[in-house]
Amino acid sequence: MLSYQFDWSVVTTGKYFEWLVSGLGLTLQLSAAGIVLSFLLGLLIAVLRMSHFSPLRWFAHVYLEFFRNTPLLVQIFFWYFGSYKLLPMAVNEWLNSTNFEFAAALIALTIYTSAFIAEDIRSGVLSIPKEQMEAARSAGFSYIRSMQYIILPQAVRITVPPLINQFLNLAKNSSLAMTIGVMELTYQARQVESYTFKGFEAFTAATLVYLVLSVVITALMDQYNNRVLNPQRG
Repeated sequence: MLSYQFDWSVVTTGKYFEWLVSGLGLTLQLSAAGIVLSFLLGLLIAVLRMSHFSPLRWFAHVYLEFFRNTPLLVQIFFWYFGSYKLLPMAVNEWLNSTNFEFAAALIALTIYTSAFIAEDIRSGVLSIPKEQMEAARSAGFSYIRSMQYIILPQAVRITVPPLINQFLNLAKNSSLAMTIGVMELTYQARQVESYTFKGFEAFTAATLVYLVLSVVITALMDQYNNRVLNPQRG
């Protein structure tokens, strides 16, 4: 028989519950900001990757290959320990006066995820018949306007399922921010375990919260897909 005495009150009441709630709040902030920024950056990189101007196209290609093929944890450490060499001193001073650990994690998550989102969007664009671009250009639209009003709206609709996966991965990958001292959910669960030796309860609670978060993100994206992108199916 198991001799371990389960005590779920550790994670449902008192200050340790407050720690987990605080960690969840920071996880939600990190995930929400990362989702918005990575989508916008990914959209930009996808456009640059398809540009007819070779330097921009090669810049986007190098960006994608570098950030998709290096581990996220390494990138988090890279921005945390190397930002002083890369960013202007004024920017570093501002980051230190706010929450540098959070900013470093957000930068790494945004750049890493945007590389995958860019390829998903580019695949969606390439699936649009080229005749649509030709028709838009013959109607007087510039390349940018054609992409903005004709091609990208269709491509985003096509790429909603892979985008959901990328957003879910970002929310789960936010747990790696604990390695640089961001007090998100996993960090707080580790703190609860350190103070109470109730690791099973602490990490079970964290696991369930991540599960609920993933389900909520999936449901929201499905609602957006059904009501905005495909209203005829709503």
